[in-house]
Amino acid sequence: MIARVTAAQLEAAVHRLNRITGSPQQPYANGLPREGNYHLSGSYGGWALHRMTKDGGTFDVLNTGHINKRDLINRMYAYTNGIAA
Repeated sequence: MIARVTAAQLEAAVHRLNRITGSPQQPYANGLPREGNYHLSGSYGGWALHRMTKDGGTFDVLNTGHINKRDLINRMYAYTNGIAA
């Protein structure tokens, strides 16, 4: 178990998720949305995993709202491992 989850660890988990799904690493290129990009959203003192839609909108992939970093990274690991399997 990770002693303390940092924002850098969350970013690394998102990078891995984008890599294994073949999704763009950046949400925008030349001002245009990059469909499929996974990225973090921070708000209300918590974090959520979002994914970019074709029209530039986003949705909460794990349907959790903004939660603490430990809960989010555990759910992201489970989600990523499920996709990788």
